[in-house]
This record gives sequence, C-alpha cells and structure tokens, in this order.
Amino acid sequence: MTDDEMKTLRVSTEAFHNDDDLDAFREIFGREILGIEIDPLDGHPLAIDLTLRSLPGFAMASGTLSPMRNRHTPALLDNDDVVLVVMQSGVGEVSQYGRVAMVKEGEAVLTANGAEATFTGLTSTRVINLRLSRNLLAPHVADIDALIARPIPKDNRVLKLMVGYATMLNDQEELATEELRRMVATHMHSLAALLLGGDGGLGLHERGLRAARFRSIKDHIRERLGHHDLTLAEVARSQQISESYIRQLLAENGTTFTDLVLAGRLTRAHHMLVDLRFGDRSISAVAYEAGFGDLSYFNRTFRRRYGATPSDVRNGAIHQKTVL
Repeated sequence: MTDDEMKTLRVSTEAFHNDDDLDAFREIFGREILGIEIDPLDGHPLAIDLTLRSLPGFAMASGTLSPMRNRHTPALLDNDDVVLVVMQSGVGEVSQYGRVAMVKEGEAVLTANGAEATFTGLTSTRVINLRLSRNLLAPHVADIDALIARPIPKDNRVLKLMVGYATMLNDQEELATEELRRMVATHMHSLAALLLGGDGGLGLHERGLRAARFRSIKDHIRERLGHHDLTLAEVARSQQISESYIRQLLAENGTTFTDLVLAGRLTRAHHMLVDLRFGDRSISAVAYEAGFGDLSYFNRTFRRRYGATPSDVRNGAIHQKTVL
C-alpha cells in the first residue's frame, strides 16, 4: 500500500477481556498509534470501537468510547497537527493551553497534537475526530492556537457540512482514485479553515464549501427518492440555498437535477428487482416505491439504462438464485 492510498483500520476492545490484554491494547493502540494515555473513568470497563481512515494529509477516527480520560503527555508528542473533535453524542471535556472546554452533543472543539492535553469523556460518547495538517491550515487561519479548546456550536452550518462531507470516507467508490482522495483531503482542510474563521484563501474555501454542499444535496436527494413531491425547489429550501446555485453545482459536476433523480430512482428500482425480499411486489409497485409516477416512462428509461426490461432483470435474479 502506498502513501496515496486510503488506509482503514478497525480498532475494538471487544476481544480483550482480562487486564493483561487490555494493558497491551492501551500500549499498542493508545501510546504507539494515537500517542495518548488511555484510562477508564471511575471504574467503567474500557470499551472502544473506532474505525480509523487515513488519506494523504488527512485522517479521521469515528466510533464509540466508554467514559474515559485520554492524556496527551509530553513523552508522547510527535507531531504538530490539529484535531477537530466532533461530539456526536454524550458529553466531554477538553483541557489544553490552560483552557477547559465542555463539549456537548453536536458541538465540536479543536485540539493541538503538539501540546499537553486531556480529553475526558464524562459519559459514553460517539465521536468523529478529524486530524488536519497545521501547515495546510496556517496560511488561511490567522492564529490557530487561539482557537484551541473553544467550543464550536452544533448549529454552525459549516460544521454540519463538514461532518456530512466526512461521511464520504465511508464510500470506497467515491475515493477510488488518488486524485479523488487528494481532492477530499484538500476540501476538508478548506472547510476547516472556513469553520475556524479563516479570512485568506477564499478560492480554496469556496471549492471546499461547494464540494460539501454538492455532497449534501446528493445525500438529501438520495434520502427522498421515493417521495413523489421531490422537486428542485424542495431541495433548495432544505439546503437553504437558491435553485440557481444548485443547478450551477450540479452542472459543475456534470449532471442536472432531473438526471440525478432519474439515475437514483432507476438504481433503487434495480436493487429492489434483484432482491428477492421484494419478490412479492409487482413491477408497478416497485416503480412507484422508487419514485416513478408513470409506469411507461419507468419501463422505457429502465430498458434504456440496463438493456433489459424490469421483468427480465427480476427473472434473471430468480434464475440465478435457483441455480445457486
């Protein structure tokens, strides 16, 4: 694996039960990989379930933690990156640079890897940690250290976009090439700079913001494909941006609203036709559930895309299941 590939690591205490195993886990995962001392809080059993993903210049850890205290001690300092901690659920406390910040559900806080710090999960927590390069952020944020241990409110629009865009790391197809991985890493730094109030590199910020908004638009459309009232105006209202801006974003990514919705609905219908759990549904019912209101239009566009009728696709899936 080269440095340009996406690296993924699942880390869990599930298989560790006795004290010796947990001590080894804390040594290897805590000290050697993350550079932190991990201590269960107030007698709570140590429970960690995290997925780590790394791209060039950017990394993310997401998952759940039992109540615990994580200490970044002087002996474990080995880089100067910063980490944006997003508290998806639970309550935590960050102490660094003489400041103490309480971080509640939905909020975020910036920490610095180059200085002593303590993060205390006061409850069981679900977190997203975004590790960002200080060198990439510094040209666009006037004083990063002044922002350390300062809570970022959960209703911050850029924070919401950033968290949504981070979910792209769960999609291997979206990150299939080196170019895409580097683009995502660049966009995450752009959004972080905007989140932290940077006033330079506006072009960079705008590219990151537009990429995150495009992702948010796609996610909203995907969630509402089965709704027959899905319109461009409805999407614009939900995203709090104009219809013309959405058209522009879609055009920049080589598509239109109509094409994006049609492709999504055809994909959904195809998945239902090849899934025998939906075998009791008629073709018209599948079309309707996928969001189509006109059966003839569905049959025509489906055949154009897949080179077969919906019935042919379903019968092929049934035959394949029978053979297996």
